[in-house]
Amino acid sequence: MPSANAGTTPAAVSADPVQVLYRKITWKLIPFLCFCYLASYLDRINIGFAKLQMLGDLQFSETAFGLGAGLFFVGYIIFEVPSNLALEKVGAKIWIARIMITWGLLSACTMLVTTPTQFYIVRFLLGAAEAGFLPGVLYYLTTWFPTHRRGRIIALFMIGMPLSSVIGGPLSGWIMGAFDNTAGLRGWQWLFIIEAIPSVLLGILTFWALPNSHHTAKWLNDEEKALLEHELRQDDAEGKNSKHSFRDGFFNLKVWMLGGIDFSILLSAYAMAFWMPTFIRNAGVADNFHIGVLTALPSAAALIGMLMIGASSDRHRERRWHIIVPFLIGAAAMAGTTFYSHNVFATVLLFAIASAAIIGAVPVFFSLPATFLKGRAAATGFALACSLANIAGLVSNSLMGIAIDVTGSGSGALWFFASCLLLSSLLVIALPAKLVNR
Repeated sequence: MPSANAGTTPAAVSADPVQVLYRKITWKLIPFLCFCYLASYLDRINIGFAKLQMLGDLQFSETAFGLGAGLFFVGYIIFEVPSNLALEKVGAKIWIARIMITWGLLSACTMLVTTPTQFYIVRFLLGAAEAGFLPGVLYYLTTWFPTHRRGRIIALFMIGMPLSSVIGGPLSGWIMGAFDNTAGLRGWQWLFIIEAIPSVLLGILTFWALPNSHHTAKWLNDEEKALLEHELRQDDAEGKNSKHSFRDGFFNLKVWMLGGIDFSILLSAYAMAFWMPTFIRNAGVADNFHIGVLTALPSAAALIGMLMIGASSDRHRERRWHIIVPFLIGAAAMAGTTFYSHNVFATVLLFAIASAAIIGAVPVFFSLPATFLKGRAAATGFALACSLANIAGLVSNSLMGIAIDVTGSGSGALWFFASCLLLSSLLVIALPAKLVNR
């Protein structure tokens, strides 16, 4: 006798409407946002490649370069919270588009600088323009994905960061060589012009590609919107913090603890992002394109680390040790590079290990704030954590520049960054497990 389910295909039986929904949302949002983050990070760090030519052309010291690179983060910090609150008021689509277009135009303006003062001003304005993008996108994702799905989703979004170096390293080296002295401009000037174009174009596309919320997403039907609303409400109930004010976010000790943890991550991450080309050149590589290719290898390792650590964290619903263990590995690798600064193979290998561990833990870290902050407090909390942490950009670049000018080596700065990673592991342990491991 035929079974009553004989006409039902295996796909129909196994299809989970929730999984189908989130797969659809992921494909609609994450690739585009990932490319936006790629463009953002490339415009932020390409100064490290331009440095290989522009310091000689403009007669800047290492200290002047480090200060200029770091002043980006002063503008970023000052305008972080206002920018993120503006995003909540005017909507993600308009505000993210504004951020991307203005930072692209200002990045291109870097090709005009001729003095340290001009360099400082442009870098400050670039930071102010980009402020709010990362915490804004992270907050935006909390309106689509419940807590237990965010580790993997944030990892997918944030692969734009290492991917920018995987692509941008060889690309930057090639541009500086291929376009050098074209139309009377040096290669580093062409670098800023060409790499600013994707940011402006993606900013314009944001008006069509990004809905302000799931309520206005034309590619979700009413049934899918209702299912998503149910999932998000259930997640809010599990968090037990359905109502928080601006004051709750500002005075929450855990927010500042998160900022301290991210500070230590970014000390090392920005040292590698801005100074990796210099480390590789000092190890004995002269050609800019070859430097770009070798710079891409640690970034590729970071990409793999992000995906593996984020997936493992979601699978086990565990956050704490997925941050602590990478911190310990990364600190050891960062310190280890100081013993092999003139060995190209060892330098690249140890920075690859450090990148995979430290940057690999970033998506797990960024899934934490929304586990105990909701609504306006979530937006404020994200912005505060990122603002505090991004002081690391000024500290990291300034210390590295001073260390190289004074001692001829960045070893002292690298040891300091490794020590901060060890200390921040204690802050991770201090976070309540019932909030972290969700």
